[in-house]
Amino acid sequence: MKKPPVCLTIAGLDPSGGAGVLADVKTFSAFGCFATAAISSITFQNTTGVFGANHQSAETVRRQVEPIIEDFEIAAVKTGMLPTREVIDETARLLATMDRAHFVVDPVVRSTSGFDLIDDEALRSLIAVLFPISDLITPNKPEAERITGMTIRNEVDVHASAKAMQSMGARNVLIKGGHFVEDAALSGKAVDYLFIGDAVHVFEADFINTTATHGTGCVLSAAVAANLALGNDLVASVRMAKEFVANAIRTAPMLGRGHSPINIS
Repeated sequence: MKKPPVCLTIAGLDPSGGAGVLADVKTFSAFGCFATAAISSITFQNTTGVFGANHQSAETVRRQVEPIIEDFEIAAVKTGMLPTREVIDETARLLATMDRAHFVVDPVVRSTSGFDLIDDEALRSLIAVLFPISDLITPNKPEAERITGMTIRNEVDVHASAKAMQSMGARNVLIKGGHFVEDAALSGKAVDYLFIGDAVHVFEADFINTTATHGTGCVLSAAVAANLALGNDLVASVRMAKEFVANAIRTAPMLGRGHSPINIS
């Protein structure tokens, strides 16, 4: 029996199961990868919002990750919520010991309900130490706006913000189109933009008008990481990740009183 590739997520814990490490683990498993995880923050949330968080120390994150990387060869790493500069810097040090692993950064900075998940100091560290070593960063519109300080209103702004993030050290940038809700609702299409160096790949899919959006960003970035671990190139990995998320939204179980988790099974 062929050994499955091992994927690692370093992210926050969503006890309601729709986002964070629990969603990442389900996603890795759905693609046939072996899932490992380290918790960077214990959040207090459900489908209606985020109500607080208890951040882990850099030492706690390191002591979770070190036994994993001493025992397994890691094929891909995905990071989600990294709440402090210390945790981000420690993550960068750990990644330096996994030089053959693919690395996807989901720059989680604010919840859908408006809860700030990292402060400005942590964001500056995220940009400085993780962007340059990543295979891909996956910001949505609000995240791209906070990272760049730009307002994104149209496709021209999308291109400008991507170039700005590349100038900050990110080689490849995926700006997710799910937050362009007005444009998507009018056109009937949700459009994502993948910038690989100077090349741009546009992914267009039918817009799904739904409240089942809890954890979509986590699942997308984890799916990209899983596909990279399986040996697919970046364009194919993003395409398959998008198809996976779209199907998970269409078949969402519609649980909870807020934004339902999607179907990651």
